Amino acid sequence: MQPFSYKKAGQAENAVALVTPDAQASYIAGGTSLIDLMKLNVQTPRELVDINPLPLSKIEVQGNGVRIGATASNSDVAYNPIIQERYPVLSEALLSGASPQLRNMATVGGNLLQRTRCYYFRDTSMPCNKRVPGSGCAAIEGYNRIHAILGGSDRCIATHPSDMAVAMVALDAVVQTRGPRGERSIPLVDFHLLPGETPERETVLEHGELIVAVDLPASTFGKRSHYLKVRDRASYAFAMTSVAAALDIQNGIIRSARIALGGVGTKPWRATEAEKILLNKPANQATFQAAADAAIAGAKPQKYNGFKVELTKRTIVKALFTVGGMA
Repeated sequence: MQPFSYKKAGQAENAVALVTPDAQASYIAGGTSLIDLMKLNVQTPRELVDINPLPLSKIEVQGNGVRIGATASNSDVAYNPIIQERYPVLSEALLSGASPQLRNMATVGGNLLQRTRCYYFRDTSMPCNKRVPGSGCAAIEGYNRIHAILGGSDRCIATHPSDMAVAMVALDAVVQTRGPRGERSIPLVDFHLLPGETPERETVLEHGELIVAVDLPASTFGKRSHYLKVRDRASYAFAMTSVAAALDIQNGIIRSARIALGGVGTKPWRATEAEKILLNKPANQATFQAAADAAIAGAKPQKYNGFKVELTKRTIVKALFTVGGMA
């Protein structure tokens, strides 16, 4: 680990002012991802600005929705009774990730910003365009079993690792930030970037821009939602594929629907074509299968991860059956 300086910020404006002028400065909250990457010399910040003293950990009702502070822990969000009642998919997603110890430390803002678990990204002896732009992508010709089948490019096929972000994308979450140019609201579906030609740029955040909260709007489908994760072992493993599904069903007809995928995309993947298939259709096997086919229609599997195509389709169908009360 490279030497670094450490400061605490008392106010959001102070934190932004400390980080913005130095391209090698980073925010730190729980540190469950950043510290690992620092130990591996994948990230080498010169200065860390601790935002834990900031009053950003509340989970509170705002209007008809809920605002979650950026430093709220994953455990606090997962076990919050309001979240469990109104947005069960989010609670389930959080509880499917990591371990209890990590969930107690990890924060909502940090979860959104966590970086890929691609083994080539984390191994500094291997080429990786995300870590060293222009060096190449070892995964494309390498062992790519865990990698993306949606949203990749010839520069990068690394998956986004978050479970929480997948559920939040399905819930139409909005990220609230404060940065050197003021405040802004960013729909989460637009927050993460596809790798394209610049895989090193993973979000729309500017340097120094701080996540302060995530807003979950009221919805007709939030209460009828479910997160289904398929992985190599029952706990403490990242998704091979996962599905966040939410439905509003009235008299057997789907009136609104959300589907988001994890473990298969280079960003938390909103399956909008699948949602269109579901809209105003009967909640049955044929509809669910058609939606699953649409969700994965653009998949581009690699040598070792072609199994994710069929696996994801089956996971979507099973999740929809569960949400529809048919499982």
